[in-house]
This record gives sequence, C-alpha cells and structure tokens, in this order.
Amino acid sequence: MSREAIVVDDVSKSFRISTTPVTSLKERILGMGRNHYEEFGALHDIDFAIQQGETVGILGHNGSGKSTLLKCIAGILTPTRGEVLVRGRLASLLELGAGFHPDLTGRENVFINAAFLGMPRREIAKRFDDIVEFAGLEQFIDEPVKHYSSGMYVRLGFAVAVNLEPDVLLVDEVLAVGDEVFQLKCMSRIKQFQDEGRTIVLVTHAAETVRQVCGRAIVLDHGNLVIDDEPGKAIRVFREYLHGRPDDVLDPSTITESPLTIGDVRVHHPHEAERRHIVLGESVAVDIEVTTVDTVVDPLLDIEVTDKEGRVLYHVDTDSLDLRLGELQGTSNVRIDIGRIGLLDGEFPLNLKFVERTTGRVLDWKERAAAFEVINTTRADGIVALDVSVERSSAPTKP
Repeated sequence: MSREAIVVDDVSKSFRISTTPVTSLKERILGMGRNHYEEFGALHDIDFAIQQGETVGILGHNGSGKSTLLKCIAGILTPTRGEVLVRGRLASLLELGAGFHPDLTGRENVFINAAFLGMPRREIAKRFDDIVEFAGLEQFIDEPVKHYSSGMYVRLGFAVAVNLEPDVLLVDEVLAVGDEVFQLKCMSRIKQFQDEGRTIVLVTHAAETVRQVCGRAIVLDHGNLVIDDEPGKAIRVFREYLHGRPDDVLDPSTITESPLTIGDVRVHHPHEAERRHIVLGESVAVDIEVTTVDTVVDPLLDIEVTDKEGRVLYHVDTDSLDLRLGELQGTSNVRIDIGRIGLLDGEFPLNLKFVERTTGRVLDWKERAAAFEVINTTRADGIVALDVSVERSSAPTKP
C-alpha cells in the first residue's frame, strides 16, 4: 500500500517588496528615508499530496509560482502559511549552479554538494567516479567551476542528485540547458527511478515531456493551483491559457475532451520515405496522423520550425498560406511539404498545433513532434543559407 511522499497542506508564500524608489547611492547604503513595502503573494492556498512512486509534472508560465513551490517542498523557503511534509531522502536540482562555489573545482564541489544533500563522505568517495562519468566531465573535474558552461553546471548537479539515490527527486527547468545526449541520459535515469518506485516532481515548460514521463500534472497560474489531473487534460488547460483564453482555463470544469488528437508524425524526403536527412536546398515532407472522435470542420494548423534549443526559426499557419483542411473524420493523414530548405547543418524540430477556427480553442499540440536533419554541402557557416554573390568593379572616377 503506497503512502504519501509529499504533502503540501494549504501553503501560501508572500514576499515583502519595497515600493520606495532609491534616488541616490547614499540612500541605498544608509537606508535613509522611510521605506514602504507591499506584500506580493507568490503562492495562494496550494493543497495537494503526492503518493510514493508517483511522477508529477508542474506546468505554468513564468511567474506562475512553480519554482517557489519547489523551493518550499525542498525546504529552501518557509511557507508564510501552511506546511509541507516530505518523507524520505530528498534531492533537488532547482537552480543553475545552486550549491556550487565558483572558486572551487568540480571535484571539491561534488563533495560539498553531496554533503549538503546528506551523503556521508565515505559514500561520496565510493560513488565519485560514477558521478563524474555520468556528468561526462572527466577532463574538467579539477577545473574551477566558474569556468564551466551552463550545460556543465547542470550535468554535474544532476549527476550528484541522482547518485544520491533519493526517495524524492525535485527537478526544475534547468534540464533544458543540457545538450540532447545528456537530456536523453537524464530521461533514462528518471525512467529507472520510476521503475524503482521513487517519487519525482518535474517542473518544465515542455508539455510533451510531462505527457510522456508523468502520470499526473499540476498547472499553476499566478500562484493559484488551476488544475491537478491526468497529463492530457492538464496540458490542454495549460496551452489554452497560454493562448489567451484565461476565463475558460481558470474554470477547469469547462474543459472537455478534445475531439482531435495528433498521432504519429513522420518527417522524410518527399520521394524517399525512409530518408530523414535533407541536403541543403531540398524539400521535406511531414506526414501527420490525425484522429477525430467527431467531425472536425476545417481546423487551423499551426507550424513552427525551431532549433534544438527551442528558438523559433519559422512560423506559419494554414490561414497565412490560404489553405483549408476541410472536414476531418476518423483517422486522416495531413501532409506538409516544405520546399527548398534554406537552413545549414543541424537538426530542426517541428512544433505542431491544431486550433478550432471558430473559437480559437487548442485541439491538440505537439512540441518537438518530429525533426528533420539538414546536411550542408557548402562551405558557409551559420543557420540560414543565403544566395550571395560578389563582384569586383573598377573604383568610380573622382570628379
């Protein structure tokens, strides 16, 4: 019989913010004048419990209270009202570089950071090689961490946290900083933790990660818990809110099951179904499997091409292209053809979204639904390919 690993009992958190402008350095140093403060409520009456072995995702826009909530669970912040109970050994990876001293080496920081997390020195020494190998920092472990990149910070922090073998693991959005290979390694370790019955709380902007990894999702908005439900429904609330329909979202009972679902998405060369890579200047085809439970009339399809860090390089929708999808019923295939790719070397993920035309309701959305790879056959560097020519001409004659 499972028991509660985390209990968040009617938690609120407020901060005092100064509203008195400081007009001089002297005032800032001496604190002259009367200061006025106002209370900022970061969390309001948050109440939920997480069972042992559950993996729960927390979604919300910037400023929604996600990180504040995780810091309250981790014991870094004390709630203004209410209480938090955590059972078992807890490890957290909440902020980039948190717990690391910039002037100390990676090796020294491993021992200090692990000790803060409650691991005895003998146990740290026993697991040190595994930590360094998981982080992939064998060449740099004796360098001061102030010389580390953001990705190296994340790799070392996550490696320490997971090798602690915690009962409860808290992970904030810092994982988005790591490279793709390390992210896959992290997801593999999270899957291992799930199989071992450990409790995981994951904060992320990547809704698809929540859909794939979590059994439950919580959406926060301006410090309020909007919905606590299965990932599919919670993600719909999250996405509809982000796209300007706050009145519907703040009342989760108005959210019904979507009549349209995006299935498999395949990216390939237009004339070679198995070829996923594209040579500069070639076209790419995208086949989207769409399933509807009712007839969906002429939905709008929104397409984004991004880089691996999620930056949008190109965005278009079927309205902008003067295209109509007509009626979709049962299982259909929607094909996108992107002609003459003008991108240089790299892998480029696609974000896909279907929207109900009459209401603006998001029917389904897949981030990183698929990706195509471009092979650069020129000597140019960068992101985009431009048609550049250079001519030499005689200098104009001076009058």
